[in-house]
Amino acid sequence: MKFAFLVAAAVVAVTAQTVQAQDVAAGEQSFKKCLPCHAVGADAKNKVGPVLNGLDGRHSGSIEGYSYSDANKNSGITWDEAQFLDYIKDPRAKIKNTKMIFPGIKNETEAKSLWAYLKQFGADGKPK
Repeated sequence: MKFAFLVAAAVVAVTAQTVQAQDVAAGEQSFKKCLPCHAVGADAKNKVGPVLNGLDGRHSGSIEGYSYSDANKNSGITWDEAQFLDYIKDPRAKIKNTKMIFPGIKNETEAKSLWAYLKQFGADGKPK
């Protein structure tokens, strides 16, 4: 009985890691939609939009050297998964008068995968 429980627990753990890895890989593919305006990673620089390194837990409108709209700077948002998912489905609905013109990602699975990809980058652009 204990052996069966241990095997089941191991299978669940491996499956969870595989699903997370797939989410990150899918998120990396989804990030290609963001690449024209945003960058991540150790060599990331602000483009039309700010770098997205260290997004998880960061206050909206706070990347040094990027000229945010007043709406974004004053939104009061601290990025986490729930805020990101709400924002990314329709950025202009979440933050009125934002400069971001992206139409959004309506598919929740895709948006969650994108979040999984982005949250792995620390403020320095290195994986956490």
